[in-house]
Amino acid sequence: MNMRNQWPVLPIMAGLASGLLTGCGTENGASGSGGSAVVMGMSDDVLATDPASGYDPGSWLLFNNVFQSLLSFPNGGTEPVPELAESCAFSDTRTQVYKCKLKDGLKFSNGDSLTSEDVKFSFDRMLKINDDAGPAIMFPMLDKVETPDENTVVFQLNTPDATFPSKIASGAGSIVDHRQYDAGKLREDGEAVGSGPYKLDSFGDSEAVFSVNENYEGNADVKNSGVTLKFFHGDQDKLKQALTDDKIDIAYRGLTASDISDIENAGTDAEVEVVDGTSAEVQHLVFNMDDPVTGKLGVRKAIAYLLDRDALMAQVYQGTATSLYSIIPAGIAGHNTAFFDTYGARPSKAKAAAALDAEGITGKVKLTLWSTPTRYGPSTDQELKAIAEQLNKSGLFDADVESVAYDQYEKDIAKGKYGVYVKGWVPDYPDADNFTAPFFGKGNVLSNNYTNSMITDTLIPRTAAQSDRSATDDDYARLQDTVAAELPVLPLWQAKQYAVVRDNVYGLEYCLDASTVFRFWEISKG
Repeated sequence: MNMRNQWPVLPIMAGLASGLLTGCGTENGASGSGGSAVVMGMSDDVLATDPASGYDPGSWLLFNNVFQSLLSFPNGGTEPVPELAESCAFSDTRTQVYKCKLKDGLKFSNGDSLTSEDVKFSFDRMLKINDDAGPAIMFPMLDKVETPDENTVVFQLNTPDATFPSKIASGAGSIVDHRQYDAGKLREDGEAVGSGPYKLDSFGDSEAVFSVNENYEGNADVKNSGVTLKFFHGDQDKLKQALTDDKIDIAYRGLTASDISDIENAGTDAEVEVVDGTSAEVQHLVFNMDDPVTGKLGVRKAIAYLLDRDALMAQVYQGTATSLYSIIPAGIAGHNTAFFDTYGARPSKAKAAAALDAEGITGKVKLTLWSTPTRYGPSTDQELKAIAEQLNKSGLFDADVESVAYDQYEKDIAKGKYGVYVKGWVPDYPDADNFTAPFFGKGNVLSNNYTNSMITDTLIPRTAAQSDRSATDDDYARLQDTVAAELPVLPLWQAKQYAVVRDNVYGLEYCLDASTVFRFWEISKG
């Protein structure tokens, strides 16, 4: 998810080919569901229950259902709307003063009143703790939070940021009860007190249990009586088996494309169905610009000319992901196809050889592609091996793959030990800013020693300040074209989201969109 010294993503592992999409989740089926409890399985872990920490998709799934933000993203929408707030707006033309008016009579799930004091406390606390695995890095522009009265919050920004509403609508904007949280340290008891549609009743190694929050006031219309979230800790086989054995109603995140195919063709007595949705999740190869091999532009160009994305999509992802040709994915305003325009869609050995020759390289380039097995999707190792095979088939490279556990992987990247490595990204909010500033702005999360002053000092600040987001297209095009030319990263694919559900479960189509908000409240069970 966001801009930090670690890349906090687990892909939702590519969605499904259209032939796999079934009719599950239609509104017609939901009408008789009546509020039954739902059991969902997930291969990801929830790394934190405190929103001042936890910058991973599993944790944000919890935050988005237990906590409220001032704003929220509606089903299928990319523009935030009031949630805790009655209204929010910039009160200046430079997008540096943002004012929100809270609804009256708000309460947390424990009955405590929720006022502007809690909003200020939540943001001040997050910034003060500044946890390495938390969302504080999203708010370098936030100077101070003021509370003129108990229903009014004013955010003073030190630089213009038109994307600020989207940032506070994300899990990073979760509001906590100031009576229940320490202002200077994280909560470590596995409990959570918020004002969202659900209460967290229990949280352990194997499951988290959620019940409906009777004090909730917001946009969600809850369609079940609670959710139990089962954790499978990366074990895709057990997740798949739990679904086919009717031990869970929904399998979300972590099943491979072949798992989905197997489930579709299993012919079990209790049928299961596949639902897919849009996603702005992406995956890139990242190049260490100080590495003696990948620091050479000719080597990076040669890899770009030899990469066959479509073959990867067919062979590794079985059509469940789409080839990505820019750093801003399709469906996000500002997207172009800079890498397609520069390097083409089909491999070219001749152009790759010319790029190496221009660098003065005559022999095979020895290269290790570094991977981590599950953090960025269950097929990542297989994908990197396929890329190595593509490079070696050209006769220009001698490439192999090393896969390292995620904790060590991040440490080694920070130390500059890898020349080329894989990273995934699940966006915090659906705006081009979230695909550019974290990677190419000051203090970027890639740890790849890439800087470009035009991008850092001009394009990113100028696009952030522009309240008319359509007016940023030219600047974002220039930024994408520059990245394609200088090649600090090489985009690989864009995912869809998916869930596999039993045939009496409905509403999943409202949980899978580019906002990345998985809405427990939309799920019903017949």
